[in-house]
Amino acid sequence: MLDQGAPPHHDATAAPSSPGLAARLVRRKPVERLVAEGGQGEGGSLRRSLGLWQLTMISIGATLGTGIFVVLGEAVPKAGPAVTLSFVIAGLTALFSALSYAELAGTIPVAGSSYSYAYATLGELVAWICGWCLILEYGVSVAAVAVGWGEYLNELLDGTIGVTLPAALSAPPGDGGIFNLPALIVVLLAMTFLLGGARESARANTIMVVVKIAALVLFCAIGVMGFRSGNYEHFMPLGMAGVSAAGATLFFSYIGFDAASTAGEEAKNAQRDLPRAIMLSLIIVTVLYVLVAAVAVGAKPWRNFTDSEASLAQIMTDVTGQSFWGTLLAFCAVVAIASVVLTVLYGQTRVLFAMSRDGLVPKVFSRVHPKTGAPRANTVIVSLFCGVLAAAIPLGQLADATSIGTLFAFALVNVAVVMLRRTRPDMRRTFRVPLSPVLPALGFGFCVWMMGSLSTVTWVVFGVWMAAGLVFYFVYGQRRSRLATPDTSGARTHQK
Repeated sequence: MLDQGAPPHHDATAAPSSPGLAARLVRRKPVERLVAEGGQGEGGSLRRSLGLWQLTMISIGATLGTGIFVVLGEAVPKAGPAVTLSFVIAGLTALFSALSYAELAGTIPVAGSSYSYAYATLGELVAWICGWCLILEYGVSVAAVAVGWGEYLNELLDGTIGVTLPAALSAPPGDGGIFNLPALIVVLLAMTFLLGGARESARANTIMVVVKIAALVLFCAIGVMGFRSGNYEHFMPLGMAGVSAAGATLFFSYIGFDAASTAGEEAKNAQRDLPRAIMLSLIIVTVLYVLVAAVAVGAKPWRNFTDSEASLAQIMTDVTGQSFWGTLLAFCAVVAIASVVLTVLYGQTRVLFAMSRDGLVPKVFSRVHPKTGAPRANTVIVSLFCGVLAAAIPLGQLADATSIGTLFAFALVNVAVVMLRRTRPDMRRTFRVPLSPVLPALGFGFCVWMMGSLSTVTWVVFGVWMAAGLVFYFVYGQRRSRLATPDTSGARTHQK
């Protein structure tokens, strides 16, 4: 159908260049086209091999461990014993957004997660901003978790062979080191699994998830023996501001269900299984987070959580008086955190895959290897970038940068679910957010509130990142967008 605003003498081939800049910024990608292009890449297609169990394990793998094993030592000094409340607030914020994710994942089961949801509802510019936030969210999260992996690796080495890596090779600049070699190594190991394909990566992740859950249950069983009620006196020493600041830092621990939604084009029955996997995983990890945090603060005074990211292993050693238990937990943490790196790195590559297929980033990110069904070049490029980032940036700065990107993307998803309800009320939905638009509005409000709790430095970094993204979009993305060439894109869709 011709654009009514186009001059009569323009033919169909000229149509892509006729809309003005404002029209190009708000153009939306039809849901049917998003779904029809599912799995298609340059030179091959993604393979649908993941069931409900694997999707849930991906979600738990990307979530469980990040906040407990790594960032607990960063968050407790901000909130004191009330860090348990911070986990509840972060989990509640995640729940509101998870409900919106569950509805959209069941309605638009594609690889791009919130980027694709925004593209279908809010237009190309907002979708780009969301995708750019996801790149920050996933990429920096991988780096942040990899930094914590190095801490636990040192604990493991110290407890088994009595040596540790020198600070120069196990900490980034600014934290007493030169280059964090372990952080780079764990990212490269995750890259190796991902290059084998989604099914192989899911199998490895499932084993690691079982190990991490067992480790946290063991910690609770032993840590409760050192529980001291006096550690909970002055429950909120830094006030509600401290609780919200810690909650904002911890929020990046809840991005697991977001990683699950990026598997939409590799799930066997995405519309049925994605909503279930998202909600089930969030419930499991929230319960474990709060339980472990409560035991940890009860076993160790909150003021003593400032010395190391490997705090749980140290608590185990202090409670039992034996290094064996701390060493065992350190081993489990090394395995557990590796699964977070693996699954979040997976999510990062799939978001870039979707953006590349839409023409907004270079084609190299959507090239699929015909034998493994994996985007190999994409995986290598992203892994090297995240590995170098992990080796060079301190943990605290990485965690906060991840949180702001996550919160921004989640806020947009809450808006997108309401928009799609209004513009396409007839669409089949395998899950519906209850009390809409009230709960999506609460999810949006919580995200904005927690963003306001982050530091000025984090906002400056976020502003610079967004400015760079907008420059890239206007110079490259909006000119090469597949929506600018509907005839060509349509041919590709019909060839499927």
